[in-house]
Amino acid sequence: MSILMGVILVVFGVAALLTVIRIVRGPSILDRAVASDVLLTEVMCVLGAEMAINGHTRSIPVLLIIAAIGVFGSIAVARFVARRDNTTP
Repeated sequence: MSILMGVILVVFGVAALLTVIRIVRGPSILDRAVASDVLLTEVMCVLGAEMAINGHTRSIPVLLIIAAIGVFGSIAVARFVARRDNTTP
């Protein structure tokens, strides 16, 4: 493992830990949804950095699946919050 990859893993590891804390503690569902999107983005950044450092493209399907999960999850949360806001007087 190169020094650059080690630095990337440490930086994104700390960011992921802080994001998980926000997911657990976040006072509202919207805070948790944003934090989960951030966590998925961090995973995608680490995979992209690993691909760039090692010079391969084998992880592109995984990146696409993670991106799709993030989009569909955000849409589901937005629909849930919009429906909940419409039902309260």
